[in-house]
Amino acid sequence: MNDDLIYEQPLNEKTRSYLRLEYLADQLELHTKSDHQHHCFYPLFSLSELTDRCDYRSDILKDIDKQLILLEKWHALPHVNKAQIQRIIDQLIQAKAPLQTNERIGCHLKQDRFIAALKQRFGMPGACCNFDLPQLHFWLSKPWGERQKDLKTWIAHYQPILEPIKILLDLTRSTAEFRSAEAEQGFLQGNSPHPLTLIRVKIKSKEGCYPTISGHKNRYAIHFVNFDNQKHTDKKVKFKLATCN
Repeated sequence: MNDDLIYEQPLNEKTRSYLRLEYLADQLELHTKSDHQHHCFYPLFSLSELTDRCDYRSDILKDIDKQLILLEKWHALPHVNKAQIQRIIDQLIQAKAPLQTNERIGCHLKQDRFIAALKQRFGMPGACCNFDLPQLHFWLSKPWGERQKDLKTWIAHYQPILEPIKILLDLTRSTAEFRSAEAEQGFLQGNSPHPLTLIRVKIKSKEGCYPTISGHKNRYAIHFVNFDNQKHTDKKVKFKLATCN
């Protein structure tokens, strides 16, 4: 088990959606690096369903423009790493271009008859049997290199939103560094004069507990739960906390 574990809690619905999309993107990237058989389709179909429910384009474009204005102000300040800031500005400008179309994200993948057949069946328990999905059985028999190429092609349909979301979340996380904190009797409550979007907790696994985090933009509360008995712990818990704008 990793010694340090990081837990993140979004404090608004937009950040919650961004984190879910980032998680699915990370899962898909993992599946492109090694052969996980049919398990690669679960995050792909989850990504498809989320983008069907909501067009994230306008939110992402607004956030990119907001960050570009802020970064340009930082770039004008003395004693800053102008090269690093310019690199982020260039990344955001590059990520913005594919979003400035009227084409809905993932629409072309819906026209893939193989993907459509799998998506229809994957919600059924045990539906990956070869008699339910012979086309999947055939696809899995292909060499990994061919399947890896297919998977990268399918993921590419969603890169116009996944790339900028990754950059935007990295910028959000960079607004606050981890600082040492203590939760007396397993509880900590905090306030912020500035609106927050994300609470991050870093804790060592040897503490034997995990945080449940709640709050809104100006207030948050952290309860630590003992994993073994699944009850709130009364002990003092040492951890690190980052409150991100």
